Amino acid sequence: MELFGKTNIDFLGKRRIFLVVSLAINVIGLVLLLFGGLRLGIDFQGGTEVAIRFSAEQHTDAVRAAVAKAGFQNAEIKSYGKANEFLIRVPEIGGQGEQSSSSRITSGLRAAFPNQAVTVLKEDRIGPKIGSELRTKAVIAVLLAIVGILLYIAFRFEFIYGLGAVVALVHDVFVALTFVLIGQKLEFLNLEFNQGVLAALLTVVGFSINDTVIIFDRIRENREKHKGMALVPMMNLSINETLSRTINTVLTVVLVLATLLALGGEVLHGFSFTMLIGIITGTYSSIYIASAFVVWYTERIKKEPVESVESRQPKILRALKEA
Repeated sequence: MELFGKTNIDFLGKRRIFLVVSLAINVIGLVLLLFGGLRLGIDFQGGTEVAIRFSAEQHTDAVRAAVAKAGFQNAEIKSYGKANEFLIRVPEIGGQGEQSSSSRITSGLRAAFPNQAVTVLKEDRIGPKIGSELRTKAVIAVLLAIVGILLYIAFRFEFIYGLGAVVALVHDVFVALTFVLIGQKLEFLNLEFNQGVLAALLTVVGFSINDTVIIFDRIRENREKHKGMALVPMMNLSINETLSRTINTVLTVVLVLATLLALGGEVLHGFSFTMLIGIITGTYSSIYIASAFVVWYTERIKKEPVESVESRQPKILRALKEA
């Protein structure tokens, strides 16, 4: 299905404006990361997560006070979907003897609310050593994915195209992390870096490179079909020719992710939100990061012209010629 007819949008003519926007977002993310830090889930930090259901509605402050009395001063307590269900996360605490964190939390809640039934819906525990190993493996997984994609694109096209794709992928991952950091700062949704967010980032890497490969493949075809055409107009032509396919694909995924974000519950918030930001960013970066990087390298490093003679003329001269 063609959402658009034949378009002739000058995407790369605005590449410098969008580069500034991308740099601004990445600077915000870097500042938040350096001065605020990334809040890790128990998957990577170590600790205990318990989902609790009370027999009647309960206030968060009362639950927090009961958990603190049980010995967990820095507990994170959130609604688990209903007014009588809560998700309680506590960091790993040494010196607990034989009693686990989950047992201490449950005992403390039952003592604080003797007239209510307290049911444990789920319990997860990750040791600090395992959490540290998972953090290391998460970084390695992302780096290996990016290196593998660099080699694939370099082999299929040219090395500079592979490098442009990798720059775009790093951009996509960091922008997605930036919005996670902003969400954490604003206490928006249940955003913490856990295995769900990591899975979303790795999926974004794969999805983003798919869109980039489609554009680069069309550029390769047009280089044979339109020999002598300058790089920028050729890229604009290729992007316009693949625009409808790109919009169809992205719109389908965005609708699914928006539904997950709205109806999937708190457990899926991190995954769906990160994926949603990453998919949108990945489509944008295929044009304004990956393609623009190839243009920059060709123009500044290889010192080759990237635009036609007419496009390099002053606007007033072009207007006079058209008149």
